[in-house]
Amino acid sequence: MNVLVAGGAGYIGAHAVRVLLRAGHRPVVIDNLFRGHRAAIPPEVPFYQADLLDREAITTILRQEAIDCVMHFAALAYVGESMENPLRYYVNNTAGTIRLLEAMTEAGTARMVFSSTCATYGEPAQVPITEETPQHPINPYGRSKLFVEQILQDCVRAYGHFGVVSLRYFNVAGCAEDGSCGEDHTPETHLIPRLLLAVLGRIEAVTIFGTDYPTPDGTCVRDYIHVDDLCEAHVLAMEACRPGQFRAYNLGIGRGYSVLEVVEAVRQVTGRDVPIRIGPRRPGDAAILFADAGKIQRELGWKPKFTAIEPIVETAWHWFRANPAGYPKNTSS
Repeated sequence: MNVLVAGGAGYIGAHAVRVLLRAGHRPVVIDNLFRGHRAAIPPEVPFYQADLLDREAITTILRQEAIDCVMHFAALAYVGESMENPLRYYVNNTAGTIRLLEAMTEAGTARMVFSSTCATYGEPAQVPITEETPQHPINPYGRSKLFVEQILQDCVRAYGHFGVVSLRYFNVAGCAEDGSCGEDHTPETHLIPRLLLAVLGRIEAVTIFGTDYPTPDGTCVRDYIHVDDLCEAHVLAMEACRPGQFRAYNLGIGRGYSVLEVVEAVRQVTGRDVPIRIGPRRPGDAAILFADAGKIQRELGWKPKFTAIEPIVETAWHWFRANPAGYPKNTSS
């Protein structure tokens, strides 16, 4: 298939491009390069620097490249930033998707795999989290994604030819096993990259927010899914996408690791001391969050390759050790 990878210069999108190539599909990337990296895109992949809010440009690309399916990763994704500037998130994440859907309708592109998030669930009363867990997001980031899910369901109902699969991610981690692609955010907020950057001396220390949670070691527990496993699920979802259907799946490994367990995994993998500090709890951090991903395994046959934290950390360490400053600076397209 010809696949438009929206946000294909970002962390997950760039990995998806490589997984699509390996699966025999033809990816085409659009990205506004606000937080993406031109250097993350393989040179043989067509690239357009464009913003989803530019409906006319997106429509032209969809038609010109004869796009069969859109993988939609383009979004702002910092919870704290969404609290400080909610309108930016609703414009970029929600309104941007509406413009994309209008372009798809004009161009006749009928399939989408949507990058959603476990943040749509908010603070669930029980874990593991299933797809039937009520969605009550507690921040604008989660709401911006839930609004899109609701809009997508409306579109599927209204336009009989339209099909969508929405994938609700848990904590995405790791880098391409061959070192060809990695993780480079500014600012970096993810735990594993921050720990590795501290090991490399690029940041002074990593603060652990709270050690008094009702968990075995007192720190928060989260479900970490390797980025390549996540992208393999996107390919399966795309191939299973059917007109008139909206499907939603959780993506996680089905178990959690505490912050201190991740710190110990980084220490074991790198063989180095990990500088950490202890800080107070952050508002809104649930004690334990992990997925029940049985539905996508049963229905699409997806199975994660990485089910332990150490191998995930190893792939990230391979990237960060070789690229401590991240990707080269963006150059013009």
